[in-house]
Amino acid sequence: QVQLVESGGGLVQAGGSLRLSCAASGNIVSITTMGWYRQAPGKQRELVATDTSSTSSGIYYVDSVKGRFTMSRDNAKNTVLLQMNSLKPEDTAVYYCRLWQGLNNYWGQGTQVTVSS
Repeated sequence: QVQLVESGGGLVQAGGSLRLSCAASGNIVSITTMGWYRQAPGKQRELVATDTSSTSSGIYYVDSVKGRFTMSRDNAKNTVLLQMNSLKPEDTAVYYCRLWQGLNNYWGQGTQVTVSS
């Protein structure tokens, strides 16, 4: 089993920044993909950013966060970060970390991000 623990959420004014962290532990063998999702009230969960273990594959960002959010991964620590700059009220959501290992995938418990106008 794999456990994911997110941290770094909070309340910030529009234009501010937050950095989310997700630490994976447990039966880590070979991580295929790590990514961030978010779910705003009344909306479906959406993909924010994701990568693969292949350095040539790059990182995918949803259009609404391109140029503002940056995802990075520390493979040695099984940690993925999401640096969020120039935050907007529409970024308010619960942010979830997801990890794929082979055919299995795991979710964190989520961390709340609230951006006030």
